[in-house]
Amino acid sequence: MNSETTSNAGFMLLFRGTGWHKDLSPEQIQTVMSQWSAWFNRLSAEGILKAGQPLESESKLVVGKGRTVSDGPFVESKEAIGGYFLLDVHTFDEAVAIAQECPALDRGITVEVRPIGQQCPYTKHLESTSARELVAAEA
Repeated sequence: MNSETTSNAGFMLLFRGTGWHKDLSPEQIQTVMSQWSAWFNRLSAEGILKAGQPLESESKLVVGKGRTVSDGPFVESKEAIGGYFLLDVHTFDEAVAIAQECPALDRGITVEVRPIGQQCPYTKHLESTSARELVAAEA
């Protein structure tokens, strides 16, 4: 799935790492934030960015049959998702090229690029299984 056009609903960039600002002066933090803002505004103006928001560190985790609720966050700060961008581009390569522009990459942030599907993959699997069973029954 490199440069091929996909039939997805866009791409999501997930920004991992919430401690990028440690060991930076207030001026350096302001510089990175200004670069980030300019990047966000440019992508918005170009119509590429559908949505994007930072995520707060407070979280709850709901697990299992008993629906147990635990306080979070639950991962190391270098792996915690600090925010996201929802992109309207046609190829994985376009989304990756945009991710490579992230101003905080040199500060320890990593960017995960994920295609957004048209439907849940399990629904697709069930539909294809049902179609095969229907064809087999008709044969």
